[in-house]
Amino acid sequence: MNVLVTGGCGFIGSHVAELLSREHSVYVLDNLSGGSVENLRGLNVELIRGDIRDGEVVDRAVSRVDAVVHLAAVVSVAYSVERPEEVNDVNVAGTLRLLKACSRRGVRRFVFASSCAVYGEPRRIPIDEDHPTAPLSPYAASKLAAEAYVHAYSAVSGLRYAILRIFNAYGPRQAHGEYGGVVARFICRALRGEPLVIYGDGRQTRDFIYVGDVAEAFRLALESGPANAVYNVGTGVETSIRDLASAVVRVLGASVGIEHAPPRPGDVRRSRASIKRISEDLGFRPRVTLEEGIRRTIPYYRSLSARIKP
Repeated sequence: MNVLVTGGCGFIGSHVAELLSREHSVYVLDNLSGGSVENLRGLNVELIRGDIRDGEVVDRAVSRVDAVVHLAAVVSVAYSVERPEEVNDVNVAGTLRLLKACSRRGVRRFVFASSCAVYGEPRRIPIDEDHPTAPLSPYAASKLAAEAYVHAYSAVSGLRYAILRIFNAYGPRQAHGEYGGVVARFICRALRGEPLVIYGDGRQTRDFIYVGDVAEAFRLALESGPANAVYNVGTGVETSIRDLASAVVRVLGASVGIEHAPPRPGDVRRSRASIKRISEDLGFRPRVTLEEGIRRTIPYYRSLSARIKP
């Protein structure tokens, strides 16, 4: 297939582009606001520099492909609280422009990256795809709104889709600054010998999934032929933030302390995915344990730290 990966220079997007490029012709659409061309180094992909909010650029990109994997988005909960209008413009209006182009150009398959954040505070654990949705942040609301547009465009144009609700992905290339993922932040602080900062009491839990396993879920959703389904992408394992911090310290062999900061708005207390549906429908099996994933991730940030030293 000819496949367009939006946001393909970003954290998850670059891993998806890398995996798909082994079997398909891959085009990447990215404005490089959060990703880097370096993430595509050595890959057999074609980069289209542009913004999903630009209808003309989107239409040109979509005209070349059979399928779209849509990952371009603002993904930070904290950033969405500060700048909800911008997040809505990118995550909702940008998705709408892309769907319009897909409908106009006859794209056959559409795989959308959504988020477990759409569920809000869980009423039951594990969380299955039929769990009620109750967003607690502008980011989560934007993802749920975009999902609704995917459903709507399937109804009016016959677009075949899969929606993947990603739980807490981590791994090489993830942002590690103020708006970055907690695994990346912990590793970078530990490498610098700084205490790990936990927001709240650290008893809150997450379902951490290695980015390579996430990319495999996208490949399966694309190649199996999306049949208008919603899938959780996680491991089914619940890990507290305190236990995550301990695992990072243990794997690194670091001697760093723990500091606590006030809880962040929009953060849920518990999270664990049910992956029964994606396992049965697509044969998805997460393969990388948390400690193994941390081991695979550390060299990237160690190399990054070495490159940015004065």
